[in-house]
Amino acid sequence: MSTTMPKVGEISRKWYIIDAAGQPLGRTAAKAAAILRGKHKVDYTPNVDCGDHVIIINCAKAVLTGKKLDQKFEIWHTGWIGHLKKVSYRDLMEKKPEHAMFIAVQGMIPSNHLGRASMKRLRVYAGEDHKNQAQKPELYTL
Repeated sequence: MSTTMPKVGEISRKWYIIDAAGQPLGRTAAKAAAILRGKHKVDYTPNVDCGDHVIIINCAKAVLTGKKLDQKFEIWHTGWIGHLKKVSYRDLMEKKPEHAMFIAVQGMIPSNHLGRASMKRLRVYAGEDHKNQAQKPELYTL
């Protein structure tokens, strides 16, 4: 029996919607990262970009378990001396919940050219409305 290796032109991409309402932020991000990489497919290959498109809706209704709202921070550096910025997840989930979901998914994707290509297939929305009805996405249950 021979092993089939998918080629770039042979890959078919589907569109999935993940509803994050009432779901933990990390579990939703982990499932989205697996779909973006293509790990749910039978012909998954680590060195080929074979993932699908993912739309995450209701990010504002995602929950963080435990004391993460007050104890977890997004930390980044602007590049200037003394400009280390820090925002608590309570403020981040109130003001920009789609950014919190985006950085959670981005942390679960590899930092190489395949990861950058797969992150282009992620769409994140704070509410229920999205702009991708024309692609006929399927609801993906967690």
